[in-house]
Amino acid sequence: MKITVVGAGAVGATCADNIARKELAEEVVLLDIKEGLSEGKSLDMFQTAALLEFDTKIIGSTNDYSKTANSDVVVITSGIPRKPGMTREELIGINAGIVKSVAQNILQHSPNAIIIVVSNPMDTMTYLALKSLGLPKNRIIGMGGILDSARFKCYLSLALNCSPNDLHGTVIGGHGDTTMIPLTRLATLNGVPVSQFLSADQLKQVAADTMVGGATLTKLIGTSAWYAPGAAVAVLVESIVRDQKKVFPNCVYLEGEYGQKDICLGVPTVVGRGGWERIVDYKLNAEEQEAFNKSAEAVRNMNSVLSTLSL
Repeated sequence: MKITVVGAGAVGATCADNIARKELAEEVVLLDIKEGLSEGKSLDMFQTAALLEFDTKIIGSTNDYSKTANSDVVVITSGIPRKPGMTREELIGINAGIVKSVAQNILQHSPNAIIIVVSNPMDTMTYLALKSLGLPKNRIIGMGGILDSARFKCYLSLALNCSPNDLHGTVIGGHGDTTMIPLTRLATLNGVPVSQFLSADQLKQVAADTMVGGATLTKLIGTSAWYAPGAAVAVLVESIVRDQKKVFPNCVYLEGEYGQKDICLGVPTVVGRGGWERIVDYKLNAEEQEAFNKSAEAVRNMNSVLSTLSL
C-alpha cells in the first residue's frame, strides 16, 4: 500500500504523520513545491519510527511526481491556508489552479488512485477535481464533514461534560461557516438523544460554536488549524485502506440524493476500499432539508466562480 500527501504544510505534514503512525501503508510520500520542505519534514518524521515503533517508510519529494507513482490513495492539501478575515470564496481564484494542476499530475502517475481533497474551499475544489479528472465519482472524496463532526462532538462533550468518544454527531452540507449543518436532532450520547440532557438554547449554542469552529481557531492562532484536520484525513484513509465500511460525512458528487444534483456536498457515506461506496439517507426533516438546500445554493454560487477562471 502506498499513500501520497501533496502539500507539506501543517495540515499535510500532520496528515502524513498520523498515517505513518497508524501504519496504513508500507510507504508514505510527502510532496511539496518548496525546495527541501517535504524532504526535511519526512526525515524528521521517519526519525520517530524507532521511538514510536512503526515501520512505515516516509520519503519527501520536491515536485517530483514520479516518486508518487502507483499510489493507492492521494491526499491533496495544496494551496494557501485561509488567513484571518479571508473567506473561503476568496481562496477559489488562488487554489483552483493549484488543485487542478496537482490532480492532473497525480493521475498521470497513479491512474487508479482514490483522491481525497482537503484544499479550501473544499466543496468547490472537490467539484473541480471531479469535473477536470473524469474519474468515477466514488474515487473523489472531499474531507470536511469528518472534521466538522469532530468539532461538533468536541463542543457537545464540553457542554455535557462527557467523553467525546461516547458521542455520535454528524455535520452535513458545505464545509463553511455558514453552510455546514450540525444535526443536533440526531446527536446521541451512547444512544440517548442529547436533547434529553441539553436545552434547545444549549444545543443552538453548540451548533453555532461548531459552525465557526475553523474561524475560531484561525483567529486564535493566525492560520488554519492542522491537528484535527490531519487526524480527520487519517481516519478517512484508514477506512479506505482497511476496508472498514465506516460511515462518515464526506463531500461527494450528488445525483439526486438529498434532493440535489451536479454538486459535491457533505452527506453521510459508507467508505471502503473502493472509496465512498454509497450514500446513507438520514431522512432529514423539513427544517433540515431546507437548510441543506440553502447550503447547496451557497456552494453552487462558489462553484460558479470556476467558470470565470482560466484554468
